[in-house]
Amino acid sequence: MTMQTIYPLFTALPLAAAFFNLLVTKINKKAADYIAFLVTAALAVMAVLTIFEAPFAYRIGGFPAPWGILLISDGLSALMLVIINAIALLSIIYSIKYMTMYTAKPKYFSLFLLMLAGMNGVVITGDLFNVFVFLEVASLASYALVGFGCEHEELEASFKYLILGEVASTAILFGIAFLYSMTGTLNMPDLARQLEVLGINKAVAFVIALFIMGFGLKASMVPFHAWLPDAHPSAPAPISAMLSGVLIKAIGVYAIARVMFDVVGPNAMVSSILMFLGALSMLVGVFLAVGQSDFKRMLAYHSISQMGYVTIGLGLGLNPNVPPVIAAMGLFGGLYHLVNHAVFKSLLFLCAGAFEFRTGTRNRYEMGGLIRKMPVTSTACSIASLSISGVPPFNGFWSKLIIIVAFIQAGYYVYGAIAVFVAFMTLLSFIKLQRFVIFGQLPARFANIQEAPFAMTLPLVVLAILCIALGLAYPYLDQGALQAARAALLDKVSYMGFIIGG
Repeated sequence: MTMQTIYPLFTALPLAAAFFNLLVTKINKKAADYIAFLVTAALAVMAVLTIFEAPFAYRIGGFPAPWGILLISDGLSALMLVIINAIALLSIIYSIKYMTMYTAKPKYFSLFLLMLAGMNGVVITGDLFNVFVFLEVASLASYALVGFGCEHEELEASFKYLILGEVASTAILFGIAFLYSMTGTLNMPDLARQLEVLGINKAVAFVIALFIMGFGLKASMVPFHAWLPDAHPSAPAPISAMLSGVLIKAIGVYAIARVMFDVVGPNAMVSSILMFLGALSMLVGVFLAVGQSDFKRMLAYHSISQMGYVTIGLGLGLNPNVPPVIAAMGLFGGLYHLVNHAVFKSLLFLCAGAFEFRTGTRNRYEMGGLIRKMPVTSTACSIASLSISGVPPFNGFWSKLIIIVAFIQAGYYVYGAIAVFVAFMTLLSFIKLQRFVIFGQLPARFANIQEAPFAMTLPLVVLAILCIALGLAYPYLDQGALQAARAALLDKVSYMGFIIGG
């Protein structure tokens, strides 16, 4: 049995498990923990194995493309599957203990598995309408998970997220409908082939605008970011980690990258828009993060800012007016930062959840000196803080440096300066966090607190090690999965070749 024969299980397995879980837990509620763990562990192993497979196309039912449903595995989809399913596995392990604070734990795991199925589906499908279908599956599950606590704050945040999320989905659906009316196909490799002939006319430009708005809102780019600062703090900590670590990437940034690189192709207009939106997100996000007292709300704004680095890297990679080597460097930096952000931001949200689990507060000014009582969580939080701040030799330093060097070499000095300034402001923000949460005076009411349970600290240790390893292993990354992901975006001709299933 090869990965090609079981490739549809990336969506079928979590979908089936989500419904099976609800049936089994009618008899034994503890079974939910085991089902969720076993399914996410199996998916994580499958995702790692996919990295070592050559690119392939899976035609459901054997129907030839473009009429049948096409699933695609290439360097980019394999990389995204590893990110999504690895973070999901660690979040599930963390949830086993953390979610004892909530009721209806089996329903939580079912919603989690539905969200995971949707994200995997977006990544592996080669059909634009199925991108929309799986995007909606992931989005609907995430709306419910944000409001899972059923308190006023959670329900308000969930409702705002739902309204804005469906505005984004409507824009995406209109864009898909317009493309279908022009080309008669929704198969993305076939769309790419037809747009080569059709060119970027006014109608196609309007569709691109709809996609940037829709997927940009899903990715929480400024000015489409209003839902995220409320949704992330309100959600349970492992869901915050999933939302920030992988969801905004899978249904937002990944979708933009796949459509703009492999379907539309390099375009100066799209490049300029993405670079501008990325720079704007970086600046607005970091300025709004600095003054926040709520730990998780601060991290939410930093998600907006850090995803700006990824967006400007993608924008530079799309620019046909810069030398291909520099464009490829910018794209590599963006993809590298996408991986790094998934690791250190998931770690930060899980640390915030562990602190809240023991202290009962998210207000960082009410904490202090927690390294004395929670040394593992505090050390992991410090490592993640250094990583997101771009301090060498941690992973965030290298990806930011590559992006900055690429923009300077391309002659975009203003964007390079913005990237440096935002890195400095991020460092200041996390120095402040360290002062008020990790170090300083321990409040008397926290004198008897203990370290978080093992099931919660284990994912923290794994992610902290990855923050260090991804930094130290930087010289080798350009020869592996990241290079394959970059090649998948830069080689539109090979992507069009998937139309014949090869």
